[in-house]
Amino acid sequence: MTTPLLSLQNVLFSYPEAATEALHSVSFDIFSGTVNAILGPNGAGKSTLLYLLLGRYTPKDGTILLRGTPLGDYSHRELSRTLGLVPQREHTPFDYRVLEYVLLGRTPHLGFFSTPQPEDIQAARTALHDLGLDALSHRAVTTLSGGEHQLALIARTLAQSPQILLFDEPTAHLDLANKKRVLQIMRALANRKITVIYTTHDPESAAVIADNVILMRGGRVLKHGRLEEVFNAANLSATYGTELDVGRVNGQNVILLNL
Repeated sequence: MTTPLLSLQNVLFSYPEAATEALHSVSFDIFSGTVNAILGPNGAGKSTLLYLLLGRYTPKDGTILLRGTPLGDYSHRELSRTLGLVPQREHTPFDYRVLEYVLLGRTPHLGFFSTPQPEDIQAARTALHDLGLDALSHRAVTTLSGGEHQLALIARTLAQSPQILLFDEPTAHLDLANKKRVLQIMRALANRKITVIYTTHDPESAAVIADNVILMRGGRVLKHGRLEEVFNAANLSATYGTELDVGRVNGQNVILLNL
């Protein structure tokens, strides 16, 4: 049997001073080279889960294993070289050029007071090229459109050379054309053996690219497993607390509000 790349076992987490737990006994496995959608309504605990996987939060109870080793046994540098996060939004306080911004992704590979070497610059240029952003490399990040900025965030994280890419609501603020482009990129990354984990409140974003789905509500995992096993009207209705139907159009799942 294939060993999970990441494994969460009865993970419990609460924020300081919070009256209730943000996550309750969360358990599931993530396998290498797959696309995994953490799906649920706002407040389900999806983003909290990402920051636990990054090692930025520590579980109150339970275990998170990376390649069979507890996450806490890895150094911050080791985790930064293995996992990369594409945040939902990011304020850029400095007037970086796009190439400079993407070069920030090389930080985990540089020593203290080190400057980027030719291989670091090449990694940044390759990430820009892979996302079709060559022409924007000398543009100021602050002048980018929403879709362009999202692609620059992905390029920065790709330059980090992670084996696991985490996306927090990657399509939440995009128009349909850019949403399609970002989803295609995420699927293509998995085809390159990069493991993709992303949060979304949009079930259609899961339907089109995910191999596996983790359905969350109120800090709990309701169901998890292969898309074809989990993605149905009963499970989605329980996740969102409203009646939903799942249909098929041209071989693809379509989610409909049941009014």
